[in-house]
Amino acid sequence: MKFDLADLRAFLTVADLGSFRAASEVLHLSQSALSRRVGKLEQALGVQLFTRTTRKVELTTIGRGFVPRARNVLNELESALVGIQDVAERMSGQVTIACVPSAVAYFLPAVIREYHRQYPRIRIRLVDESSSVVLTAVAGGDADFGLTYIGTQDADIEFQPLLEEPFVVALRTDHPLARRRRLAWRDLANCEYISLAQGSGNRFLIDQALAHRPDRPRWFCEVQHVPALVSMVEAGLGVGVVPQLAMPPVGHTALASVPLLDPVVSRTIGLIHRRGRELSPVAKLLYEMVVKMRGTGA
Repeated sequence: MKFDLADLRAFLTVADLGSFRAASEVLHLSQSALSRRVGKLEQALGVQLFTRTTRKVELTTIGRGFVPRARNVLNELESALVGIQDVAERMSGQVTIACVPSAVAYFLPAVIREYHRQYPRIRIRLVDESSSVVLTAVAGGDADFGLTYIGTQDADIEFQPLLEEPFVVALRTDHPLARRRRLAWRDLANCEYISLAQGSGNRFLIDQALAHRPDRPRWFCEVQHVPALVSMVEAGLGVGVVPQLAMPPVGHTALASVPLLDPVVSRTIGLIHRRGRELSPVAKLLYEMVVKMRGTGA
């Protein structure tokens, strides 16, 4: 049959994204070149894989059945290449990981450094967005997998827990409460309190825990993302409550974190990917590296 792996990759990208325009952007091809590749594959197979209209592109029944077979061909070839001596240096491709900003600093720098050392020609795209955007990116195929704390209840998402992470009070080291070994929510009542905004997944967890508490702190400033809140605290504007991973290690010159009790609020950080869809070999390598390095301070 007169087609090649590039034609298979073109077909799968259009099938995944449901659009020749979007697929052409991902593959860095013109739409006409992409259409020729898909047409070449259809001609070689002697079947129509897509139905095309001016508005949309849809897989035919035969096309839907061919998707898993085509994906298996590419995955098995790439997996075979991983085992060839010195092939890691020649492996190329792209992997996209979506991650909540509060977990970026703890998990990813060491992992990405090691991954890039082993596979220098593979490009890594990091989508650092809110938990809802991370979930949408993975569910929609815009990211290979995600690092987040929601998705456990989604039927289309596989969630692999990595660790349980408590929320802590973020303060400047010169704040009077920074010398305390632990704090309760009532201790924040008279502080200048900076809060995460409504709609944030972390804010939702906090609101759940404090739903019937009369002693919850009154905020004077709201921000959308955890890193912004930490920056406001470091600038001396007040205190806030953030996931522990968002804070620097003990010994930071300006920032300190104190365990928070009564009640304890925590979240489960884990990896998510689409259920029933196999990760590409390059994405699987990064996924497994995150799992392996989760306990090393990466």
